[in-house]
Amino acid sequence: MASAFDIEEIYPDDGESSVRLPRRQAGPSPQGVAVTLLADYTLTTRATLPSAAIVALLAEAGVTSAGARTAISRLARRGVLERSQQGRNSSYRLSRAAAADLSAGAHWILTSTTDGKPWDGCWTVVAFSLPQERAAQRRALRGQLRWLGFAPLYDGLWISPYELTPPARSRLARHTRGAVTVFRGRHAALDVIGERAPVEAWDIVAISRQYEEFLRRWTPLASRTGSVDGPAAVRTRTEVMDTYRRFPTLDPQLPLELLPDGWPRQSARDLFEAVYDGLAGPAERHVRAVVARHAGGAPAPDVRAHTTADMLAGVRADRCGAPPG
Repeated sequence: MASAFDIEEIYPDDGESSVRLPRRQAGPSPQGVAVTLLADYTLTTRATLPSAAIVALLAEAGVTSAGARTAISRLARRGVLERSQQGRNSSYRLSRAAAADLSAGAHWILTSTTDGKPWDGCWTVVAFSLPQERAAQRRALRGQLRWLGFAPLYDGLWISPYELTPPARSRLARHTRGAVTVFRGRHAALDVIGERAPVEAWDIVAISRQYEEFLRRWTPLASRTGSVDGPAAVRTRTEVMDTYRRFPTLDPQLPLELLPDGWPRQSARDLFEAVYDGLAGPAERHVRAVVARHAGGAPAPDVRAHTTADMLAGVRADRCGAPPG
């Protein structure tokens, strides 16, 4: 693969939904930061925030006023945000469909980064052959395979240690109109020089480095989250989420028996929880204060910091219009 953090399919975007979440980029984009902020503090309530408050919060994350307003406008056009107007003042909230998608994505992030999933020793193999003139379909298929936890062992031959679930089969079927074959079986090792083991479809060394970098970057903060002030708490939660949510695609619960001893998946998950949840209080208070300042001093009780418990529980169906992910 190219840069491990260039994967775009972190959240569902099958091209057929009315909601188009922003594609992931090599660095944080204004739209990506805006979605993270709104999900972190309004996902469970779909609270409506003044556009001026969103712009102010994005400014604290380094987004210019013009960039913030452009991002908000584009997210509204994509169906991620809903706009309301009161006099000359505009406000926005997550659409029901976006809240459902983001809730499913948040649930997937945590459930996909825990150890202990049993493995039967078999591999699911997806083989496909699509001509050059169908490059767009091939690109979409590869994106969906990456989202489903597959990696390319060879060009046109993608593998995963786990079986396709019914929802995964349905999602994959929408992108496989063509010469595609799916089967599952055990690896038959050959005693030859140059044989490639299935797990080599993943760059284990590079993934380990990403974990080590995450642990090195955030471990010093885990024990002192109480000393971080409001604006810094919001920025830090946005940054740690933006980094951590890539790990399920980098390391889609690869079986521990295939990995080096001391694989840091669980350590990274525990550290993410300590930082993300540890900063929830000061971050929530700050976001409420910013919203109140741009809402004529009115309190903002519906602004609530999203926690890892919320990510696991999902969003209530009556809040987002769909069952929890």
